[in-house]
Amino acid sequence: MMYRIRHDTTLSYGSGVATARLNIRLKPVEWPGQRIVDHSLDVSPAPAERRDGHGPYVVNTTTLAFRGGEKEITVKNAMRIEVTPPPIPNTSPSIAETRDAAMLARGLDPLSPAPYLYGSRIAVPEPHIADWAAPLLSSDRPVLEAAQALCSRIHQDFAYDSTATDSRTAPAEAFEKKSGVCQDFAHVMIVALRGHGIPASYISGYLRTLPPPGMEKLVGADAMHAWAAVWCGPELGWIGLDPTNDCLARESHVVVAMGRDYADVAPIDGVFTGAAFQTMSFAVDVAEVGNDAQPA
Repeated sequence: MMYRIRHDTTLSYGSGVATARLNIRLKPVEWPGQRIVDHSLDVSPAPAERRDGHGPYVVNTTTLAFRGGEKEITVKNAMRIEVTPPPIPNTSPSIAETRDAAMLARGLDPLSPAPYLYGSRIAVPEPHIADWAAPLLSSDRPVLEAAQALCSRIHQDFAYDSTATDSRTAPAEAFEKKSGVCQDFAHVMIVALRGHGIPASYISGYLRTLPPPGMEKLVGADAMHAWAAVWCGPELGWIGLDPTNDCLARESHVVVAMGRDYADVAPIDGVFTGAAFQTMSFAVDVAEVGNDAQPA
């Protein structure tokens, strides 16, 4: 699948701000089965400073500084990406084997399981979530099979409701409400898996906007989407699961970044000084195109 993706964001201020610093995490990362054909990130007005870098997790970060009393900042993110998902494995190690392999892993690179075993800024340990998931996560069960069962359980038990939560909602609150959006469902899944010693990460990305003929549109396709990934041992690595849509992350999913939770991969965050209030609007379009399409 070849996709052309456009993601335009406008930050508006009631009056000019003295200074502003923004972190932009919209450039897609290299990912198995995903090839970046081209990418551009255009910002207006031109910032006083711009720095493009990586990390600390599987994320590209562009840091911008403004000092011109801006009332409006626009960020235009465009890319073409080819997605060819790897085959779905027939088997996976048991949870016990996966847990042992993760504890023995010595790597500290961004794809190592170690950073994703423990609580993080948003996905803090919640024993009641771990207890709720326990019947699905027995130690002798294949880890991918168990993660898929958990993915289905969240999809079944939780209602998609964009008014129930916001970007600051803790997983425990979303779990109590049994409602929320893709970010909440991914966080609950991550907390549940980590509660049983299974490395789990948070993925931000995009969904195909229009489904193939005869298939329903995926929930969350009109904005940036989020799902979870489970580490299935050193041979299989990370495999994405989308609890919002109860499916594996496959040809309809484009990975932008992976971190411990939303705080590591938030598309845009930062600080500004001034008396104005900030408002943000965005538009996302993910279009399937031919392989001979012109650059984004």
